[in-house]
Amino acid sequence: MTKASFLKKVLPLSLVAALALSLTLLVGCSGGGEDKTIKVAATPSPHAEILNDAVKPILEEQGYTLEVQEFNDYVQPNTATEDGEVDANYFQHQPYLDSFNEEKGTNLVSVATIHYEPMCIYPGKTTDLNALPDGATVAVPNDTTNEARALLLLEQAGLITVDPDAGINATPNDITSNPKNLNIEELEAASIPTMVSDVDLAVINGNFAVGAGLDLTNALATESADSLAAQTYGNVLVVKEGNQDSEKIQALKDALLSDEVRDYINNTYNGAVLPVF
Repeated sequence: MTKASFLKKVLPLSLVAALALSLTLLVGCSGGGEDKTIKVAATPSPHAEILNDAVKPILEEQGYTLEVQEFNDYVQPNTATEDGEVDANYFQHQPYLDSFNEEKGTNLVSVATIHYEPMCIYPGKTTDLNALPDGATVAVPNDTTNEARALLLLEQAGLITVDPDAGINATPNDITSNPKNLNIEELEAASIPTMVSDVDLAVINGNFAVGAGLDLTNALATESADSLAAQTYGNVLVVKEGNQDSEKIQALKDALLSDEVRDYINNTYNGAVLPVF
C-alpha cells in the first residue's frame, strides 16, 4: 500500500474518532459540571428582599441562578439547610444559630456576618413610656436568644433591671427589679407585629417590624449602637458544615458583602437594617 492510499484510509477514521471523543467530553462536562443554581432559605424582609433585589443581579453576571425560598418562621430554614433542600439560609444571628444547633443536633455554620437589625419597643395601647400603667403587658419573643435581647432592651429603657450575670441568656426569671409590675407575655417572634394593639408595648425583631410595615421613627426605644445586642446579633449567612468552601457559597458570600448590597441596605431601610461590613 502506498503512503497516499494509507492516509486516505486512516485520516477519515482519525477524524471520526476525534469527533466521537469531543462529543463524549462535551456530554461529560454538561452532566458533571459545577451546579450553577444556588438555593437560599430566607425570611421575607429584609433577607429575601436583599437577596432578590441586590444579590441576584450580581450572581447572574457570574452565571449563577439564585433561587430564594421564603419562610415565615425561624425553624424551617435551618432544617431545610441541614437536610440539603437548600444550599444556605439567611435570616438569623449567631446566638440563635448556636442555640438551634445545640437543641436540634444540627451541624450548621456561619459563613459571613451581613447586617444588624436593631430591636425596638413599639407602642401598643400605651404610646409613651412615661405613661406606662402599673401591670402593663409587654410582648416579647419567646425564643431563648431573642427574649434575652428584648429584656436587655427593656432594661436599657429603664423599665426593668436584669441580673448582669445572665447577659444574652436572660429570661424573665433573671429580672431583679420590675417597679411597674410588667406582665411579660412571651409570643412567637413572627406573630408579635399582629398583636401590637392587644398589648401595651411590643418588643419586635427588626426583620418582622420591616415586614409588617412598622416605622422605626415610631419606636419608643431602640437598641443602642454600643449595646451588647448590637455587638452580638449580626445576621449571618449559614450553610451545613462542610459546604462553606464550595465555589457557589463563596460567590454568594462575596455578593452579600459587596458595595452594591451595602448601598442597597442603607438606601432602602432607613436605619432599620444596618450593614456591618
